Amino acid sequence: MTKTMSLADDAYEALATVKRPEESFSDLARRLARLAAQDQVFRRSDDSPVWTDAQADGLKRAVYRARDESRRRRVRAP
Repeated sequence: MTKTMSLADDAYEALATVKRPEESFSDLARRLARLAAQDQVFRRSDDSPVWTDAQADGLKRAVYRARDESRRRRVRAP
């Protein structure tokens, strides 16, 4: 099922600049929605940050690094 959306020219240009070459706009929307949802994990219910941006970025990097290492171990396993 597909839906049609109208975007202002500036909104389209903003999305087009972050769209990856192999991505469809649907893929881009999914990726941005996922990233937005992940960001909400790092906020209190009153929408104030739990950590500073630098602390949150460090935590995200540590989580992604651990995930990558775990994936590499699984690939190497017999």
